[in-house]
Amino acid sequence: MSNNKTREPTPSLASSLIRFVGVQKTYDGEHLVVKDLNLTIQQGEFVTLLGPSGSGKTTCLMMLAGFEVPTSGDIFLREQRLNSVPPHKRNFGMVFQNYALFPHMTVEENIRYPLKTRRLPSAEADRKVAEVLDKIQLRQFAKRRPTQLSGGQQQRVALARALVFEPQLVLMDEPLGALDKQLREQMQLEIKHLHEQLGLTVVFVTHDQSEALTMSDRVAVFNDGVIQQIDSPSALYEHPANAFVAQFIGENNTLPGRIESAAGGQCRVSFGSGFSTGALLGPNLALGDSACLSIRPERVKLNGSARQLPNRLQARVQEFIYLGDHLRVRCEVAGNSEFMARVPVDEVCSSMKPGDVIELGWRDEDVRALSEG
Repeated sequence: MSNNKTREPTPSLASSLIRFVGVQKTYDGEHLVVKDLNLTIQQGEFVTLLGPSGSGKTTCLMMLAGFEVPTSGDIFLREQRLNSVPPHKRNFGMVFQNYALFPHMTVEENIRYPLKTRRLPSAEADRKVAEVLDKIQLRQFAKRRPTQLSGGQQQRVALARALVFEPQLVLMDEPLGALDKQLREQMQLEIKHLHEQLGLTVVFVTHDQSEALTMSDRVAVFNDGVIQQIDSPSALYEHPANAFVAQFIGENNTLPGRIESAAGGQCRVSFGSGFSTGALLGPNLALGDSACLSIRPERVKLNGSARQLPNRLQARVQEFIYLGDHLRVRCEVAGNSEFMARVPVDEVCSSMKPGDVIELGWRDEDVRALSEG
């Protein structure tokens, strides 16, 4: 029986490209880095493995690439068992954070290399290299060497080299980690558009949740070797399975509480000293259970905007953080001095200052009672 926190629905095996079945991995024979992983990836999907350092996501990618072997369980490419297939025979494209380009070769020669190792006829190789150079918009740099390119251009070359032989699967291990913020965001969209245009199947590893939300069809959130939840970006954000997922995906406020009543997916939760709130009842919780209340900062309303809401309480302002079109207002709420509200600038009274007592409010449907995970 799998100990994955959230089992995915059984997908159509006809369209499934990759299957992990009961996969475990240990390096020392005692500590499992990956625990009983069951994961199916469909043809044409962009699936991101997301989690903190040490959560098992990169180990999963390395097992899929063939650089690591599962301790137990099986990995399938359609109906072919991959466990003993060496990396070079899997026909997967691979993109790394450090680009791994050959410095003595030109851009064109770097991209041609996988075709050369596959002994593709010269004319066909020329055509494929020219096509992929156009796709990444680097034809004018074909004769340059990697050291003559910017970081973003080098990453495009690495991507082109992974795509030129038309692999059935592209694996990306933190490929944008070395780029600055603006270029990173630009490359996220470029990779997403290439995925859509070419119908690629991509498995992407990152610890950056905004990157995962931007690019993916589905995101598998890892912690301690276990998939806590696998879902679409919007479902992860709006319907987290537990407190770990809620905290890891986007900004989130957490308040410890206890379930006072529960019926039909709704509940009442007591927290702090004499406070309570309505909330949506998360999985695996029942009357009397301890729970984490999860409230997104943008769902918290202040003062006048809070007065008509069913859940209201007083808070003390700690700090204002100006971010152009909105403010993050850090407050002390029920003993939590890091409680954040995110509000448009024009909704905050200009005379409000740190130390002021204000009223906060939210709707029942904007709060989730979740297990720890």
